[in-house]
Amino acid sequence: MDERFRLDKLLSMAGMTRSEARRAIASGRAQVAGQVVRDAAARVAIAEVRLDGRPLEVEVDLYLMVNKPAGVVTATEDARFPTVVGLLPERLRRRGLGPVGRLDRDVGGLVLLTTDGVLAHRLISPRWKAEKVYFARCEGRLGDGDVRAFAEGVPLGDFVAKPARLEIVEASDSGSAARAALTEGKFHQVKRMFAAVGHPLESLFRERIGCVSIDPGLAPGEYRPLTPKEVEGLRALVGLSEE
Repeated sequence: MDERFRLDKLLSMAGMTRSEARRAIASGRAQVAGQVVRDAAARVAIAEVRLDGRPLEVEVDLYLMVNKPAGVVTATEDARFPTVVGLLPERLRRRGLGPVGRLDRDVGGLVLLTTDGVLAHRLISPRWKAEKVYFARCEGRLGDGDVRAFAEGVPLGDFVAKPARLEIVEASDSGSAARAALTEGKFHQVKRMFAAVGHPLESLFRERIGCVSIDPGLAPGEYRPLTPKEVEGLRALVGLSEE
């Protein structure tokens, strides 16, 4: 089924300002499936819309999730290592997709790729506090003291990490598993936080960014488009909601 957009947004994607689009709609210049539509909020498919009788020329932004395998770098190109963009077919690589933030080469899990630069910038900006959730396996037995240390903010030498949530999944003297939720993502930060509380990481996997969780049906190296609901959830999270 074709993706549907607000009519005024489609006209703005075709080159109008939002106010110009609304004036054009109100004056009856937009037709949907052959009928004049004056409701700027009408949800329509691109192929249905004509402006002054002509089809729209729209370059729709792309939004993808990738299950990045360990060993792949979060980049568009790299001289030494395979890249997350290189996991995509050529038809998508040509579209200029870029990763939202970074994920260390030895860390697997959710990476978002998009052509929407404004959304990407806001998702990585500390101002909007988009939460990232990681599943970690570490050395030693995690305990309540580690949960408190994360909640208070872990000193890392060059800076103090912002308060984070640590949820212990399992704990034993031979190793522990936990979920860590952060709203910042400085270089190697999750690894450094676990090491600073005495539990060096054995593995790390990113499960969620904001409202978008990794699709459990995606094998490492696979991707899928975000659903309209996922895209709108991310946009709402950072103040870009169209509704």
